[in-house]
Formats: sequence, C-alpha cells, structure tokens
Amino acid sequence: MTNTTTNTKKETTAQRVERLKRGKNPWEGLDDIRRFAREGFASIPPEWIGTYFRWWGVYTQGDGAGVTGGTGGVGRALQRFMVRIRIPNGIMTSRQLRTIADLTRRYANGIADLTVRQNIQLHWVTIEALPEVLEGLWRVGLNTTGACGDVVRNVTGCPVAGVDAEEIIDASPFVLETSQLLAGNADFYNLPRKFKISIAGCRSWCCYPEINDIGLTAVTQTVGGKKEIGFSLRVGGGLSAEPYLAARLNVFVQQNQVVPVIKGIAELFRESDVLREHRERARMKFLFLRHGWTAERFHEELEQRIGFRLDPAAEEHQPDDVYRDHIGVHSQKQPGLSYVGAVVVRGRITADQMQSAANLAERYATGELRTTTMQNLLVVNVPSINADALANELNAMGFQVNGSAFARGTVACSGTEFCKLAITETKNFSRWLVEEMEERLPGFDQHLKLHVTGCPNSCGQHWIADVGIEGKKIKVGDRLADAYYFCVGGALGLHQSTARPVGYRCLATDVPDALERLLGRYLTDREPSENLRRFFARHSDVQLREFLAGENVPAVARDLPSPQNLVHLAGGIGD
Repeated sequence: MTNTTTNTKKETTAQRVERLKRGKNPWEGLDDIRRFAREGFASIPPEWIGTYFRWWGVYTQGDGAGVTGGTGGVGRALQRFMVRIRIPNGIMTSRQLRTIADLTRRYANGIADLTVRQNIQLHWVTIEALPEVLEGLWRVGLNTTGACGDVVRNVTGCPVAGVDAEEIIDASPFVLETSQLLAGNADFYNLPRKFKISIAGCRSWCCYPEINDIGLTAVTQTVGGKKEIGFSLRVGGGLSAEPYLAARLNVFVQQNQVVPVIKGIAELFRESDVLREHRERARMKFLFLRHGWTAERFHEELEQRIGFRLDPAAEEHQPDDVYRDHIGVHSQKQPGLSYVGAVVVRGRITADQMQSAANLAERYATGELRTTTMQNLLVVNVPSINADALANELNAMGFQVNGSAFARGTVACSGTEFCKLAITETKNFSRWLVEEMEERLPGFDQHLKLHVTGCPNSCGQHWIADVGIEGKKIKVGDRLADAYYFCVGGALGLHQSTARPVGYRCLATDVPDALERLLGRYLTDREPSENLRRFFARHSDVQLREFLAGENVPAVARDLPSPQNLVHLAGGIGD
C-alpha cells in the first residue's frame, strides 16, 4: 500500500479577498446586516467582519492600543464599529448635519471626525444600532455606500464649488453625477482595491488631484476664436507606504466626456487582473510603479476602452504655492454673499458642535454647509452683512475662523484611539501639538501643512505636508512610547514633491521642541520672501535633520514594516 501526501498551498490574503468578492456583492447583504442586528455580534461571520462590512462604510473599531496590542500586524477589535458617511463634494444641508448630530449623540458616544475625503466618521456604533443609523441617514439623502472597500470611494471636489469668485467652472455637478453612477453600482463593486476620484473646477486644486486615481482639473482653451472649458486628466496618484504623484495624460477632456472617461478608467482598473495578485500592490498606481505602464500607454488603453479620441491637452496653470484650506471670510461670486470657513482642529467634532453649526447655518445663511479635505467646515451663501456675526459665533463654539497657522495646517488620522493599524495616538496629540506651537511661536504666520499620521499608511497624508510626522515606537525603559519620524518638504501644484524622510525620529513629547527648532531656524535664516517650501528645498536632509535635533546626529531609518505585514499597510482604513 502506498501513502500519498497531498500538499495544499495556503491561500494568500489576496486570494481569499478575491474569492470572497467573487462570491458575494456585499451591497446585496442588507438583510444580513438586519439579521446580525437582531441576533447580536456573535452571529456575524468572519467574512463580514473582515471584508463585506467595508462596502457599507463600516469597520470594526480598535481597542485603543493600535497595532501593538494585536498580532499579525493588526490590533484587537472591539464589538463596536466605525461608520463612514459619504458626502460627495462635501456638500450637505443643515438638516443633514443635524441628523448626523442626532445619530452621533444617540449611537456614537457624541463624537465624530471630519476626514480628508470630506466624509464624516462615527465611532462606537453597535451592530444592534447599525440598521437604525443607516436608515436615519437614508431618510435625509445620505448614505455610507462605498465609503470603504474595494470600490469607488467618496468623490471629492472643491468645497466652494459654485460660489468661488475665482473658479473656472462649478464642477460639483460632475462630482455628483459620478457619485450617483458608481456608488452602489453592481458593475463596480469588485475593483482590485480602493479607487479615488477628484474633480476640481477651482484654480487652487484644493481636493488634491495629484494623489487621486483620477484627478480632473478645469482648464480653458480657445478653438476657432471661441473659449472652451474642459479638464486636464491625471491618473494613478496615491500615497500609503509608497507614494506616487499622478501622471498627467496628454488629453483635454470636454465636459460631455467627463463621465464616460471616468467610467472607462474605472473599467480599465476593474479588469487589471495583474493588480489582484497582491493586496499590497493593488492600487492603480502600481501599473506605473511595477508593471511598466506609461502615460502614453494609459492614454492608448483609455481611448480603446471609451471608443473615441480625446483632444490633445490644453495649457494648464498649476497652483504656485497656493494655500488650499478656504479658512476665513471670503466674498462669493454672487454679489452680497460670502462664505465662512472655520478650523475644526484635527477634524474632531462633537454632536453638540454639529447641532450648533447646523443652527448657525440656518440663522445666518441658507442652511448650506461644506466639509473640506483639510478636515474643516464651511458655511456658504452667507449674506455679507451676517458674516462677521457668524464668524464670532463659530469662534465661540471652538471653530476658529481666524485660526493660527498651526491650527489651520494640522491634519490627523484616526490613530490608536480607533484604528487597529495605528502605532501612535494622533487626535489628542495633534490638539496638544497645536496648542504648544501657538504658545511657542505666537507670531508665526507662514502657511504650514503639518500632518500627523499614526503609521506608514499615510491616512494623515504626511507625504504631501511641509512637515509630515509618521507614528513609530521608541523603547523607554521597559515600555514602548509613542514617537514620530519626520518627513519634510512635501508639496503639490507647480512645485510638487513628496516629503523627504530626513532621518530624524523623537519621542512624541519632544516633537514641539524639534518643530520649534526647525521653524525657528527658518525664521532666522530665510531669504527675502522665501516661504517654507523653498527654504526646505534648498537644504539637504543632513541640514534639516540638524535643524530638528539641534545638533548633528546620524540618520535613523524609518523602520518600514516587514514584508509579511505589508498587506495590512497597503492603504490602511483611511478613506
């Protein structure tokens, strides 16, 4: 008798996720969610916990310890959920914001977060409450569909679209049409990975087309003596642990071509099976980074897909050191109206603050609000005679209309408070950091993007910041303490560049000292009219590291994650 041994190869994470996606469209699982709510958390199968819930904008919430409290590169989860509310173009009404406030108060411990894709995230939601949260949002025209998962994420746009006095075109109708086409569309429920789209009609590119899978920016050209408005097109942008700034194609996208072009690119991505082999290399940018694609090849493949030729690109004017946050009081294109932008430091907002903001938008304006990609909040269509009174009320409730450079420029991811992949706590740290820097450098008035991300995933977008700090741990005695690694000199627009890892790391408690030394050196050594980006660009990594440390110190590696954990660090849970 002969014994035969059969070797079965272990299923990879990518193979498992692809199998689960082929087996079920999660958007058809509403009855399952309602059953889980009736039967309790224990009734939820692993495929829902780890995969399917994400298509509904839902993740299990971390226990507060982050990645170091778990195993295999993922922290422990509570029997609670994060619920991400999709807000296309950041446009919402006071009624909608009031509904979110009510749901936050009833089901989410009274706190929420504004995100870098203009969404609003709730935390602490139980499975029993989840159907009520979803139904409450549906009643006011909101949803969570596709806010997470391997799908088209929230489509972003300029938060002052339609009111910006300097905009080339109001692009919000294209954002809304694209969102309606792709969110919840069964033809696009199974993409290789998350897929991000930005459409901007403004001149400042405030929704960051350079870091989106599709970035459309308005341009003008003259044909036969007639001015025509269309769009430039960039593709393949993304951050995470391996940043790539989107490639511009040699095309001019006419207005009636916008949606077909977006649909065609989404189809190309959907059918790129080579991207489905590794979760950590599944974003569209890896066609360029790993598979030899060029802008020219992408252009050819796109035209074959959509079935028509695109005009050659028109001249574009990339924003030159334009600050993109829309904070303050600004006149609109509509005579007699203004918009008022307020800082929501690190994006954290309470139910009471949302309720108050909704009430103020009705009292002083027409009840229209916008969220921004810098985690802030705007009220639009404010009669100019009411603008100062509204600004005073927003200031009184903790939203600074004339915030400091540090308050305006600070962005933070969820951190260990809620995220299972995070290494450091970020939200409370960011608030403390802002307060420290305001006290230390009260007259600092330069535009500064100071981004805090709790792990290499860059959900806090540290790669595009003037100063981006990435969460690490340092052993102090017998314990691990929060620390941060510095990346300096990120920028978008005309002088686009990813931030440079300069080799300096310090304890979180020492970050204000390092920043004070760095910015102090800028203030004393800058050339006439030299801004931060130019100052950083003309100094070497060695010099910047010395400025941060206050002395000449050797470079420290970023401690990139081990290969077996990279699957968890290929985009994180960020939106």
